[in-house]
Amino acid sequence: MKGQKVTVGGWVEDLRELGKLSFLTLRDVTGVAQIVIVGEEGLREVRDLTRQSVIRVTGTVQETKARDFPFEIKSEKIEILSMAVHPLPIDPIGRLESNIDNRLNARALDLRNQKTASIFKIRHHVLQSIRATLTDLGFLEVNTPKIIGSASEGGANLFSLKYFEKQAYLAQSPQLYKEQLTLGLERIFEISSFYRAEKSHTVRHLTEFTSVDIEADFMDYTDVMEILETVITNAFENVERNCLEEQKMLGVEVRRPQTPFARITYQQAILELGREGIDLAVGDDLQDAHLRKLGDLHPGFYFLTDWPMSLKPFYIHEKDDNPMLSKSFDLQYGYLELSSGGMRLHDPRRIRARLKEQGLDPAQFEDHLKAFDWGMPPHSGWGLGLDRLIAVITKMENVRETVLYPRDPERLFP
Repeated sequence: MKGQKVTVGGWVEDLRELGKLSFLTLRDVTGVAQIVIVGEEGLREVRDLTRQSVIRVTGTVQETKARDFPFEIKSEKIEILSMAVHPLPIDPIGRLESNIDNRLNARALDLRNQKTASIFKIRHHVLQSIRATLTDLGFLEVNTPKIIGSASEGGANLFSLKYFEKQAYLAQSPQLYKEQLTLGLERIFEISSFYRAEKSHTVRHLTEFTSVDIEADFMDYTDVMEILETVITNAFENVERNCLEEQKMLGVEVRRPQTPFARITYQQAILELGREGIDLAVGDDLQDAHLRKLGDLHPGFYFLTDWPMSLKPFYIHEKDDNPMLSKSFDLQYGYLELSSGGMRLHDPRRIRARLKEQGLDPAQFEDHLKAFDWGMPPHSGWGLGLDRLIAVITKMENVRETVLYPRDPERLFP
């Protein structure tokens, strides 16, 4: 390496003049290098250079006395490719802290902050792990429409739009499509953006979010819970093993969670909350305050299972030994819901009856239901909020930190 002639490109992170020498810190996505500039011509070239400008340097690798660099490059030629205009809207080095809204307004520049970049490098590894895990388990990756013609799952919180001369909506989940696809593909998964017109101003809600969804034939809800547990633990192991620098940059220590995850029934949760002075009747939904109390009692990953049928969508299957309860679950991390899933009804007559029970018109779901008349196998599945999972892994309190260009009720740009 020593004495080798190299050409490197990146952005100027720092620039220091020391008499007849200048030291330039050059960074790209792979790391950082120190450039030594000597001679009048070289010093003149960088005298007006601004931090964050993009340059290309040709020079020779040599030993260095600097503690932070294993070597340095003695510059022979510098090309200024793009000058950064100052003042910049934020300091991407992180010496001056900016609030999250200012950073999001300059998101592309914010990604030069190594703490911010580390979040998205970890996100990349998590996505790689999820795809590898599900592929190894025999799942096929699919892509379902995001512009839909009917209000799926009852039409709650849907964005509506004009599709030429027709009424259309943005999909809030791939639920109905992924069930149909199991008819021929058996085990499928999708990782994609979905949309929810929810005016929630919290650190965990987004109007556009990334969901990981699976659906599988001939599986009960307990089977897909085990798959979800494997997906989560493999993702943690991948980050633990492959993202050491990113963990250091974020000041976090990622470790594989203990398994198996605890499984707490809805009725057990009601009893636990009752012992904490929160009186709920069977059939009451668990509100944010209730989940926070449960999160205090169970700070890690745990499944909340066997919810009342009255709290679940029309497609969820009831338990064989108690038709008032469902074959369903939520995956929690403390108070935070990460995933929801269960076994689905596959008998079209029972689905039509459930639609009517919930005040929905079966005629609006005929495109969906006709697939069930063609011989639908029993199937189960779940949806996992990727953005929330990344927030858990990176220990970010605000889920917007884990999304490149987040969308919420106020934010539409950039």
